Amino acid sequence: MPVKPPPASARLPTEERQALIVAAAITLAGRHSPAAITTGDIAREVGVTQGALFKHFPSREAIWLAVMEWVTQHLLARLENAAKTPTGQATANPALDALARVFAAHIEFVRECPGVPRLIFHDLQQPADSPLKRQLGLLLQRYRQLLTQLLQDAVKHGEVPANLDIAASTTMFIGIVQGLAMQSILNGPGADLSAEAARVFPLYLRSIRKTP
Repeated sequence: MPVKPPPASARLPTEERQALIVAAAITLAGRHSPAAITTGDIAREVGVTQGALFKHFPSREAIWLAVMEWVTQHLLARLENAAKTPTGQATANPALDALARVFAAHIEFVRECPGVPRLIFHDLQQPADSPLKRQLGLLLQRYRQLLTQLLQDAVKHGEVPANLDIAASTTMFIGIVQGLAMQSILNGPGADLSAEAARVFPLYLRSIRKTP
């Protein structure tokens, strides 16, 4: 999610400037630990002074909260869109195919925005509650709701056993994505995350499918 700073003299609308600041923070998080990123770093990435930065966000914490709100909005929109069956593409396993598309969409999001997993894993290590953690909790809640609905549809269509543990299957799905995201952080730029995901997801399907 690289940022292309406007000319220093450019006067952008507040929302546009805020979007650039959020994008800059995500870009920097892809290269550095979020704990080490300062408002000065973000200002330089955008191409403005720290004073100009604070005209749009009152604090560093407010920037990270805006980042997480951006993630919630854009990631969920992408996942919900992926869950929809494309027009004219009816299949024998519509719910499981939708799960596969959701999985692929999330992996692609991680690949495009490597700073997001860094921010999430960093904040989860903090013992105290915070607005950032609460926003992350909202994201996970809505994510689980989407997966639960798809798994319930899979049960309804007979694609998985009627006694499938949906809660555990949802946790497993999210855990696999989180594991791959963590691996992408450890392996660094250039790691073939999509190829690894393509090997892992069939194992998940095998664990929940209805056996003959």
